[in-house]
Amino acid sequence: MTETILPKKTPVRAAVAAWIGTTLEYYDFAVYGTSSALILNVLFFSPKLPQGVSVLLAMITFAVGYAVRPLGSLILGPLGDRRGRKFVMMITLFGIGGCTFLIGCLPTYAQIGPVAPILLVLIRVIQGLCLSGEQPSAITMSLEHASEGRRGFLASFTTLGSSSGTLLTLLVFIPVAGMPSEQLLSWGWRLPFWFSAVVVVAAYLIRRHLQEPPEFVENRFSKVNVAPLRHLLRFHWRAVLRIVFCALIAGTSYMMQTFSVAFGTAGYKLDKPTMLLTTTVSAVIALGITPLAGYLVDKIGRKTMFLIATGGAGITMVPYLWSITTGSWSLIFLFGIINYSLFYSMVNASWPSFFAEMFPGRLRVSGLALGTQIGFAISGVVGPVLSTALAGPNLKNWVGPSMVALGFMLFAGISALTAKETKKYTLKELDEVQQSERETAVLTAAAGFRGRVTRDLPA
Repeated sequence: MTETILPKKTPVRAAVAAWIGTTLEYYDFAVYGTSSALILNVLFFSPKLPQGVSVLLAMITFAVGYAVRPLGSLILGPLGDRRGRKFVMMITLFGIGGCTFLIGCLPTYAQIGPVAPILLVLIRVIQGLCLSGEQPSAITMSLEHASEGRRGFLASFTTLGSSSGTLLTLLVFIPVAGMPSEQLLSWGWRLPFWFSAVVVVAAYLIRRHLQEPPEFVENRFSKVNVAPLRHLLRFHWRAVLRIVFCALIAGTSYMMQTFSVAFGTAGYKLDKPTMLLTTTVSAVIALGITPLAGYLVDKIGRKTMFLIATGGAGITMVPYLWSITTGSWSLIFLFGIINYSLFYSMVNASWPSFFAEMFPGRLRVSGLALGTQIGFAISGVVGPVLSTALAGPNLKNWVGPSMVALGFMLFAGISALTAKETKKYTLKELDEVQQSERETAVLTAAAGFRGRVTRDLPA
C-alpha cells in the first residue's frame, strides 16, 4: 500500500489567500450595499415611487443575495469537505467577482424599464449562491494550516477582509459619490463594480499555488467516507442551529454599512461623502484591531471574546443611530468607531474559530457553511429591510432600528452561552470532542464494513 504524502502547513499563505478572497466578498457586499442606499434606488426603480419605497426596494434586492445563501451552502459546503477547501475557494472567487462586474454593465430602468430590476435580482441570486462558500472554505483552510495555539489568530485574517473590503469600497466610492449628479448617474456609478476585476486577478495569483491542509488530505485518504450533509444533519444539527443564532449578530454590521448610510443621507440629508467617511475611518481602525483581537482569542478563549463583542456591538448601535439624528459629525464618528472598529472587529476576530471548531474536520466546511449562511441570510434580510421599514416612510425613526440591533444581540449571546470553549484542544482532539458516542459507533461500523469489502476484493 502506497503511503500518502501529506502537504506541509503554510499558515501565512493560507491566511493571506483567505484574507484577499474575503476582501473581494466584502468589497462586493459594501459596493452593492452602499450603491443600494445612494444610487441603485434611483437608477433601477420607477422615479414615480416615493423615496422611502425606492430605498426599501433597493434594500430588498440587497437582501436577495443573502436569502439564497443557505441554498448555496447545501451545494458548496459538501463540495468543500469532499473535493477540497481550495476547490471551493476558486469557484467562489470567479463567481463573486464576475457577478459584481456584470452588475456594472446592466442597463438602467430609464433604458429598459422593469426588466432592469429583474436582471439585477437574477445576478444577485447567482452571486448569493457563490458567496455561501467563500468564507466557510477560507476559514477552514486557514484554521487547518495554522499551528496549534494560533488557530484563532490565523482564522481571524479571513474576516479581516470585512474591514479591508469595506475600506477598498469606500476609497473607490467616495470620489465617485462626489461626482456631479449627471456624471454619477450616467456612468460613474459603474466604476466601483468594474473595479472588482482587479481584486479577482490579485486573489487568483495568490490562491493558485495554495495546497489543501494536511488534515484534509489525511482524512480524505485514511478514514471512512460519509455523506457530509446527511451526517451533519443527523449528528450535528444542534451545532448548526447554535451557529444560526450566533450569526445573527452580523445584522449590526449590515445596519452600520447599509441601512445607516440611507438613514443619514436620505432621512436626515447628511452629506454623502462625509457619511461614507465614517465607515472608512472605522474600517481603517478595524484593520489594526481585528488581528490584535484574534491574538487574544487564543489567550482568553473564543467563547469569552464572542460574548463580550456581541454585547458591545448590539448596545453601541443604539447611540450610533441616535447620533445620526443629531447631525453631529463628532458623535457620529465617535459611536461609529466604537461600534464597528472596536466591538464588531472583536466579533470578526472570534467567530471564525469559535464556529468552525464546533465540528469535526470531515464536516467542517459543511457545518460552518450551513450555519453561518442561514444566520447571515436572516440578518442580511431582516437587518436592512426591517430597519428601513421601521424607520418610517421618511426614514426618520431611530428607535425601531435600534430594537432590531438589540434583538440580534440577545439571540446571538444566548446561543453562544450553550457552546463549549475549544481553545485548549488540538484539531485531532476536536474530532473526538465534537463526536457523540452514537456517531462514533456508526463511523466504526462503517469503517469495519469498508475494511471487510476491501479484504474480499480480488487481487
